[in-house]
Amino acid sequence: MSEQQEINLRVNGADYSGTCESRRTLVDFLRDDLELTGTHVGCEHGVCGACTVLLNGEPVRSCLMLAVQANGASIETIEGLGTPDDLSPLQDAFRQSHSFQCGFCTPGFMMTSLALLRENPNPSEAEIRHCISGNLCRCTGYQSIVEGVKLAAKNGLGRSSEVVS
Repeated sequence: MSEQQEINLRVNGADYSGTCESRRTLVDFLRDDLELTGTHVGCEHGVCGACTVLLNGEPVRSCLMLAVQANGASIETIEGLGTPDDLSPLQDAFRQSHSFQCGFCTPGFMMTSLALLRENPNPSEAEIRHCISGNLCRCTGYQSIVEGVKLAAKNGLGRSSEVVS
């Protein structure tokens, strides 16, 4: 049995204190312990980007990080953006642009794109493509995802600082 360690996090604006196994990955902690299943487990090698979350505002692969390494951090997951009845501006831009088909990769693309738009409210298409190049999609061919990010930028997402505190 693995050693338990104390962990304190802010996840989507809510504080969490508890214990977890020291070898538990952040993605497993989010999905299993906090029941935030929107962050998907894809390749488990950090290649596909499906598990991308924001750690202190920066995109990270939660399958490669231990939950205890995030101790004291602020984490944002797809659940913190909006709800089916109240989509965030980024979610709405992706919806309007048909930026997903099966949806498995969508949370990772959205979190990666959100970090980009916060840093650069008006990215060029080349900058968007570079930013999302670490996320893999088998369905869309990426153009609709790029269009979704462009629409979010056009709608002022980066300037409105869509943030979960």
